[in-house]
Amino acid sequence: MARPTIHRPAYVMTSVDHALRLIQLLRDTGGLRVSDAARELGVAASTAHRLLSMLVYRGFAVQDDDRGYAPGPALGAAPSQLPWARALRDLLVPHMELLSGRVGETVNLMVRVGGNVRFLASEESANLLRVSDRTGAVLEAHQASGGKAILAELERSELERLYRSRAAAIAGDHLDTTRFTALLRELEQIRARGHSENREATEAGVCAVGCALHDVRGRAVAAFTVSFPTTRAALFDDERFLELIRETRGEMDAELARHEFDAATGTARG
Repeated sequence: MARPTIHRPAYVMTSVDHALRLIQLLRDTGGLRVSDAARELGVAASTAHRLLSMLVYRGFAVQDDDRGYAPGPALGAAPSQLPWARALRDLLVPHMELLSGRVGETVNLMVRVGGNVRFLASEESANLLRVSDRTGAVLEAHQASGGKAILAELERSELERLYRSRAAAIAGDHLDTTRFTALLRELEQIRARGHSENREATEAGVCAVGCALHDVRGRAVAAFTVSFPTTRAALFDDERFLELIRETRGEMDAELARHEFDAATGTARG
């Protein structure tokens, strides 16, 4: 069942919002330096340092020997354990910004962690009616468009491990035969179509188109989505819109290949 649409509060407590964003970044990238935090938040290094110090005090962060910050014991949600998440963001955010400007919709970057996808970055549309920033959000992979785009490239055995195994039942990801069969059919359609679709499956009033992204070895390691309100659902059939998404997918894959981005080793050149 889709969740109600989540709107940004009318009155945002900036310091609280900054602290929460740092917690999400620690969880999803595995670590931060003061300069990273300052750049992400658009604040002075001294402000970022004070925020990180408070997170250390409350157990949400720990400082390592190199004066960087890592996820702390009070974080709650486990870190993604993806040491390359920050490199991925840095390489692809410029492409997201360009695509968002071209299509006038919000563009998101995400990675799969088990049965979920985690949003690493969002480039929010300038439209008055738009899907808001989803950075830090966690959704079920088999419902989110980006998650389904990644799942479509997995072997059947891996899908069964994710959704039909005893471990899946323990993790709460188990799908019964009917739902799993329906998922397999949908993934086959995604492979044939070349992109995935989400029509209010994860959030009421929100639609999305997603594509998988690949490292230098050709493995699907992430996905990007273009999210838009259901009032613009005609975009699902807009060939120019879809062509811009396909072009961006090619450009992003080329960017990762050019920098020899390798998820297996967590490395990228340059």
